[in-house]
Amino acid sequence: MRHRRTWIAVGWAVPIGTLGGLIGLGGGEFRLPVLVHGLGYSARAAVPLNLVVSLATLAAALAVRAHTLSLEPVISLSVEASALALGGLIGAVWAAQLLVQWSDRRLHGVIVGLLFGLGCLLIVEALLPDGLPPLVTGGAEIRFIVALGFGLFIGGVSALLGVAGGELLIPTLVFVFGADIKAAGTASLAVSLVMVAAGLWRYRRLKALPDRASVSAVALPMAAASTVGAVVGGVLAGLAPAPALKVFLGTLLVVVAAKGMRRP
Repeated sequence: MRHRRTWIAVGWAVPIGTLGGLIGLGGGEFRLPVLVHGLGYSARAAVPLNLVVSLATLAAALAVRAHTLSLEPVISLSVEASALALGGLIGAVWAAQLLVQWSDRRLHGVIVGLLFGLGCLLIVEALLPDGLPPLVTGGAEIRFIVALGFGLFIGGVSALLGVAGGELLIPTLVFVFGADIKAAGTASLAVSLVMVAAGLWRYRRLKALPDRASVSAVALPMAAASTVGAVVGGVLAGLAPAPALKVFLGTLLVVVAAKGMRRP
């Protein structure tokens, strides 16, 4: 049974990691159904296990994208990324406590609707000649405050659902602050690392981390396979045109939202 779980985990992790490296996502939204339906974990146990794998995948994807894509556009997002990371850290630490207290039924419905809406918006923007103007165009102080608010929410979602948050970070950077899709993907990886690490730290304090058997049989093999996929995806990211990435990401978000309507 243990070896079967390991092979299932590895088999799914490579393509999921490739998607993560390609579009700047941790892939947690795809791994969670695998952990629950494919490997038989409860949702409560799958969430922190998912975060363990996300941490390794994000680190690999960020390292590869740093070599294959220019970091200059990312530096221009330093104010927004810093505020998102700070807000995400606070939100993740706070929301981890709720996993052992709340039913996520209401939150799940909100997230499904939000993912669907953001996916549609990304697809529409990709089809427009000049894209959409950013919603926030003020000074650094205004951008920092707005990004901090978004970070609080996204960090909470990350800790509650076990995802890296890229599916919300990238549209936020693109629509709210007018970032380029590739720069947004790289920046989201860095911000997601902070949120995932904060969520895991909080789960450790709550004694809710996965047991050693699950880590050795599932999390570590899945993380290694995800890293291989992330390297492949990171290399391919430099070759994909920005509009195509927007359509691809938007379509993925719509699919994830549609699948999310059937709760595990």
